[in-house]
Amino acid sequence: MSLELKKAIDQISKDKGLDRDMLVDTLEEAVRTSVVRKYGEDIDIEVSFNEDTGEIDVYQFKIVVEEVEDPASQIALDDAVKHDPGVQLDDEMGFRLKVEDLGRIAAQSAKQVIIQRMRDAEQEIIFEEYKDRKNEIVSGIIQRRDKAGWIINLGRTEALLPKEEQIPREHYKRGDRVQGIIIEVRKEGRGPQIIISRSHRDYMATLFRREVPEVDDGTVQIMGVARDPGSRAKVAVMSRDRDVDPVGACVGIRGSRIQNIVQELRGERIDIVVWSADIATYARNALSPAVITRIIVDEDENLLEVIVPDDQLTNAIGRKGQNVKLAAKLLGWKIDIYTETRYNEANAIGKGLEQLASVAEISVENFLNAGFSTLDALREADDIALMAIAGMTESRITDLRAAIRFLHTEADAAEAAPGAEETVEADEPAQEQE
Repeated sequence: MSLELKKAIDQISKDKGLDRDMLVDTLEEAVRTSVVRKYGEDIDIEVSFNEDTGEIDVYQFKIVVEEVEDPASQIALDDAVKHDPGVQLDDEMGFRLKVEDLGRIAAQSAKQVIIQRMRDAEQEIIFEEYKDRKNEIVSGIIQRRDKAGWIINLGRTEALLPKEEQIPREHYKRGDRVQGIIIEVRKEGRGPQIIISRSHRDYMATLFRREVPEVDDGTVQIMGVARDPGSRAKVAVMSRDRDVDPVGACVGIRGSRIQNIVQELRGERIDIVVWSADIATYARNALSPAVITRIIVDEDENLLEVIVPDDQLTNAIGRKGQNVKLAAKLLGWKIDIYTETRYNEANAIGKGLEQLASVAEISVENFLNAGFSTLDALREADDIALMAIAGMTESRITDLRAAIRFLHTEADAAEAAPGAEETVEADEPAQEQE
């Protein structure tokens, strides 16, 4: 041991970013382990790194006794006096051990302990560095593939891009540079495992923060993201400043900002949707470019019934149902889409009840309270049963029966005519908003 050891410690601390005191403690502990392994656990030793000489000092301590029973921890008074004439019984004496005398095996063991401790310390530093970096974009070089996915070299450590977090139909090869968002940092035995994703919705949100200053400073807020990775996505935005157009800010001049994101995601089409607290307005925006006739909101069922012109069904549904599915995911509501023809047919009976109530000048609620919810039930009821409806009179019964006959004839005619029956349902889990 010499000043070379001190230089080595300083160099490792600098190159690896490891705490110097920790390295010294590790070295001392490694030497202690080797000494104990050679001389036994009963030996009382003290190990310290001498900063002046750059050497490891090892001292063995023994108790001065009349008669030695344990040579590893005791020394006879006669022998002790030779080292220190003033020594007395029960005094503790320290004797320096030569580390060089530990032997080749012991020295190798010390080296292994040092390397392992250094590796553990380095891994702990990496874990501490990355554990709070979730939702941060990192970039690295494709290094190799294993059964779980691609291993990405980030410099000081590696990350895993799992198969399920890759963009479909995106191909890589060794040496390619790739970036993704950190979604998890696991503390495992072989070192921290950093998991990154390119298909996660938060990756898109983070790309917008990087490319759009208004999103980064909070002027424009991303309220939700729904993705079909590699194909299409919808991003809901709102502005906290009336003078800032959230869609224009995200798109950029001549689409410069959005194009940077689209290129990074290999051509994924992105719809920028204006968020609204009113769910019907939000749904209209989310289902764009389809033209919406009207939207019926069922808050109890968390359901939206969307009625579109017959020629807008394809636009509303989208290719393979993509448009309505992404809209449902973005809103967190179930969406049923009807053409006007199909909806009118499905609701003809309900509309007829409203018309009858109007003719009789009695609220629909009064009909329902009396147990009449269909045209057939009213048509088959006798006058006594009809008089049970609150507000009903004999003259109103006459008007009511005439209206029933008219609606029944109209319904028969509609049933005979051909008509489209187009209904699309989209039922997606709620989208967490940022």
